[in-house]
Amino acid sequence: MSNPIRVVGAVFHDGERFLACRKKPGKPLEGHWEFPGGKIEPGETPEQALAREIREELNLIAEVGQKVTTTTYEYEFATIELTTFYCTLVDGDLRLTDHDATKWVTSTEAAHLAWAPADIPAVEAIASSHS
Repeated sequence: MSNPIRVVGAVFHDGERFLACRKKPGKPLEGHWEFPGGKIEPGETPEQALAREIREELNLIAEVGQKVTTTTYEYEFATIELTTFYCTLVDGDLRLTDHDATKWVTSTEAAHLAWAPADIPAVEAIASSHS
């Protein structure tokens, strides 16, 4: 396994539902649902990277909270180490750049979506902690 690319994902959760984002055509994993986020840049903490990525990808200001889980997954194009965090929406008007759809889903509804494989353990962790 090559050195993993370290990425972060935001779990916006309202107590019953959480935000899922679908990758738009032309992007790796197009059509798959995921937690919004992106790559950790040199010199950034995971929390700083996640706040920046949420601003860039969704035009939202987020407060990054408790870690959900860390997963390593080997895709054909790269090995990804994804750390997800619960986040709170602070401000902003949603604007999509890397995604073509968003939806708020319950754990039951999430089970029927085509998730990016690296995100599945976080979906399962959320489902088990909120059931």
